[in-house]
Amino acid sequence: MRTLAVLPVKSFDAAKGRLRARLGPAARAALAEAMLGDVLAAVSRASEIDGVAVVTAEARAAAVARSTGGEILHDAHEAGQSPAAAIGIARAVAAGYDRVVLLPGDTPLLMPADLDGLCRRAAAEGLGAAIVSDRHGTGTNALLLRPPDALAPSFGPDSLARHVASAHTAGVVHAVERIAALEHDVDTPEDLAALAARLSATEPTTAPRTRAALARIEPARDPRSAAEA
Repeated sequence: MRTLAVLPVKSFDAAKGRLRARLGPAARAALAEAMLGDVLAAVSRASEIDGVAVVTAEARAAAVARSTGGEILHDAHEAGQSPAAAIGIARAVAAGYDRVVLLPGDTPLLMPADLDGLCRRAAAEGLGAAIVSDRHGTGTNALLLRPPDALAPSFGPDSLARHVASAHTAGVVHAVERIAALEHDVDTPEDLAALAARLSATEPTTAPRTRAALARIEPARDPRSAAEA
């Protein structure tokens, strides 16, 4: 079963706007680039993934994607995560992929085994949609679809309920998944603190690019102390 991983990535200069109170523009861009690098490194090592596409207008994101063997799909309008995801879905359909998994670029704790497990469970359970919750239980941090156009993506606040309702309406067999590594996206200072706390409790080899970016942001402090700020 051929699976395309799709990562919609907005311009780094516009990324992580809700972190403005904590980080300056250069630091936010560096953090976004580092997190994307860690996510792509994990995705590229997942045995269930046959191709990776990054949908972006950001040259630095495209460079990171190329370094891990990913395909770049140009996001000419930058209209948001859902329209960008739709570009990836269209590519998956045109290229004959059986499934697509839509992933965020800011979940650096992701490991290949997390993605392989999601894909295998979805196949074993005959799911048309596997909807992965954020840590608040209201948003969607990943969406696996078989076929790739089984549902129209609808990311944003309260997207979990929308995706579940859409699956019900369309008669798509679906399940809501909780995957710890995919729960820790970074949009707010609280999210950043939660990620830092998780990093402090994991192996030093986990998310190395993100660790390095956090160390540069606060060079005198380790991730544990950043979480306590």
